[in-house]
Amino acid sequence: MAPDALVRLDAVSKIFPGGIVGLDAVDLDIARGEFLTLLGPSGCGKTTSLRVIAGFESPSSGKVLLEGRDITALRPFDRPVNTVFQDYALFPHMNVAENVGFGLSLRKLSGTEQAKRVGEALDMVGLGDKIGARVSELSGGQRQRVALARAIVCEPRVLLLDEPLSALDAHLREQMQVELKRLQSRLGTTFVMVTHDQTEALSISDRIVVMNKGRIEQIAPPATLYDRPATKFVASFIGTMNLLQSRFVDRDGDRLRFTAGALPLEAISETGEAPGEGAVRTIGVRPEDLLVATEAASGTAPARVNSIVFHGRTLRLHAELGQGMPVVIDAPRRAEGFQFSVGDVAHISLRRGANCPMLSS
Repeated sequence: MAPDALVRLDAVSKIFPGGIVGLDAVDLDIARGEFLTLLGPSGCGKTTSLRVIAGFESPSSGKVLLEGRDITALRPFDRPVNTVFQDYALFPHMNVAENVGFGLSLRKLSGTEQAKRVGEALDMVGLGDKIGARVSELSGGQRQRVALARAIVCEPRVLLLDEPLSALDAHLREQMQVELKRLQSRLGTTFVMVTHDQTEALSISDRIVVMNKGRIEQIAPPATLYDRPATKFVASFIGTMNLLQSRFVDRDGDRLRFTAGALPLEAISETGEAPGEGAVRTIGVRPEDLLVATEAASGTAPARVNSIVFHGRTLRLHAELGQGMPVVIDAPRRAEGFQFSVGDVAHISLRRGANCPMLSS
């Protein structure tokens, strides 16, 4: 167990009826005070992992440890863990204060102490003036804040968030992402969130766990996942990535030279090793790392433009290199000399210094 780990999943597997694998020998350390996000497509195991930590699911094998203590057999309400659910699960017949204080009512606290802690929790989420309001009177964002206040009022060691923002509209969702991160920083509590929204995960997480088919593909901070994805799955799931089948040419220090069709590429060798001459590898290239011009020049390759999509300050070109290889390029919308139409031939090149990973399966 890592020295700063608060929670550890130790070789945790979960097999559902019918032999369906939910988790496959997952090892995961969750650091004290971090904002960790479990990210992946539907069925990848992220929600099952959260439910195992909460105690709502029992692992088929493996252990759940809290500060080195085995809590695998503990019931949910015996764990110092609270969960904010996707649908908030508020009691409609209770007002805001009663909802927030429900967990405290099960403890041996005086009425004065309960009221004090409820007030503090509501102030923390910016709803101190709604203490007597009915749930039906609140907006979606306010209900989400009440659910958060109810979770933090009991001072859990770990706060689990099961897609807590999915019911909100785009503008409110972005606002609540900022509020969630602010709240987590203020409390210093370990937050573990499940989401399938990569933008959400990248914007507020300290680390992200990318999951696929019950296994962990990569664990890293957001910038590392974006710049140095370890596998093809991570590269294709995080942002937009061109996965170009490329042939190795030679190396220059730690830079490996490849060609994808006629397009010269450079990749970084993370291990210091290079493939054999002529070997084919998958090189990941972000659309923003490709430059586009109307005239051919050294280091460029022709690509026929199949479609142009408006992306605000940029235009996204879907093009085709030789031999039918698809490629996506993001170009500034107001770039000087940008005059492309569908059917035109653009001349593309790799931005100097671009960090293009050589990807494993």
